[in-house]
Amino acid sequence: MKSLLPILFCIFVYIGCGNNTNTELNHSAKINLAEKINPVISKDWKNKKNREELIKSIRSSILEGLFPEDYSYSKLVTFEEKYDALSETDIEKYEKQLSLSFSKYISHLSNGKIKPKEIYIDWDIKRNKINADSLVTNALQNKSIEETIESCKPKQNIYKSLKTALVILSMLPKDESKPIVTSEKLKFGAKSKTIISIKKRLQYWNDLSRNDTLSNLYDEPLQIALKQFQSRHGLEADGVIGKGTISALNFTKEQRRQQIIVNLERWRWFPRDLGINHVVVNIPNFKLHTVQNTDTTKTFNVVVGTEKRKTPILSSKIDNIVFNPTWTVPPTILKEDLIPGTIKNRKYITNRNITIFNKKGKEVSIGDWRSGNAEDYKYVQSPGENNALGNVKINFPNNHSVYLHDTNHRDLFVKNMRSLSSGCVRVENPLQLAEYLLYNKEGYTTSKIDSIVFFKKTKTVKIQEEIDVHILYFTAWYEDGLLQFRNDIYNYDQELFLRLSNQFRGNVVTPVRVVNK
Repeated sequence: MKSLLPILFCIFVYIGCGNNTNTELNHSAKINLAEKINPVISKDWKNKKNREELIKSIRSSILEGLFPEDYSYSKLVTFEEKYDALSETDIEKYEKQLSLSFSKYISHLSNGKIKPKEIYIDWDIKRNKINADSLVTNALQNKSIEETIESCKPKQNIYKSLKTALVILSMLPKDESKPIVTSEKLKFGAKSKTIISIKKRLQYWNDLSRNDTLSNLYDEPLQIALKQFQSRHGLEADGVIGKGTISALNFTKEQRRQQIIVNLERWRWFPRDLGINHVVVNIPNFKLHTVQNTDTTKTFNVVVGTEKRKTPILSSKIDNIVFNPTWTVPPTILKEDLIPGTIKNRKYITNRNITIFNKKGKEVSIGDWRSGNAEDYKYVQSPGENNALGNVKINFPNNHSVYLHDTNHRDLFVKNMRSLSSGCVRVENPLQLAEYLLYNKEGYTTSKIDSIVFFKKTKTVKIQEEIDVHILYFTAWYEDGLLQFRNDIYNYDQELFLRLSNQFRGNVVTPVRVVNK
């Protein structure tokens, strides 16, 4: 990897230097941070090895998907090149800049460059604890700059593999392809000029052999290559060339590079310790994985929130499982679905086995229901096959009133794109997940759970083991030697890259984000 640094620096230098934006801390911020720096460490910067190690590490920040100029790389290099001729005043400025850059870099490695809670209102993950000033002081005194920087990086294998993906992507040739424009839906055996362009794109991404003859025939080698391409982009691997496949093929090398960079940033936002036993949902991949001692033990298909009703990103701990749950209609669905539906037809409520209660908890008949004070009522759906939560609900504390649950629309799991819920995560085969989570609860076998569900009586079971749950958002990773990409279903990637590369100029981007600060 070290031998790649000079090459990669040339490849990526425009990332840090070519965006013509001001990456320096403003004057008052620099003064405030400088005042926090322990004056004792000044003598440690006189050690040339310390200075060179920091500059080298900042140069290689490109391998983390970060930008060297955010840490004043060019300024540090200029100071170092003229070090022997610097005045005492300039040496003091240099030492302060070294400390500022060091502190800023390890802070970004530990928690990311961007604070997610400043741009996402539906973010519920705590920042990693770090004392940057203390780390700087100790690293200088112990001459352990590289080790300190390494200790601040995420340790998850997915983060490390994403860094590998960034290197692999940088080694691909210059992408000079033009977008493929076609309204055709191409299948095996078809002939079309478009097929030649498709084969070239598949060759570029190493899905199709470079020795392919590039004929206009949809042949067997193309079908094999196409299915692999579709699979690693989260598309239905049916070999049919349709709109979704063409859209994925039209992504450029630069767009994929940016996608990897924003996903590296997201990993820096997340907890360093996800828990020995945990459940993780990756929203854009529509998958839930159970993990024991770092090994994935089970995988479930899930349905997640629509772009309008996004599933929040959060970390929590599973608290209990409710079999045959009732469902209290949440405010958003109440306003946007239930009330308008009931105004049109009173049977909207009765057909869904929903009971209405007033503020005193007294049942209200549908005949006495009035739309004028509809939001003052509580609406509860009884257990049963038609219950929106299905047969089971898995609860964990959070600020967004979301949970994992079954559904009465199990047909949705056959769809490839499953951004279809109102924010909660619907799980395919949820009783299997419940049994897994209750593995240490005596008596909760498959037959016992089936019996509970059969009698349709609500039953809550407390989870005894500590099981973390993480709902995350990743659109790129590297697995089994293949680059994996997923659709950015909530349109988060582009804005995040603009913020990371100091190019963001917007204020409000979507209704779920707060004003740019």
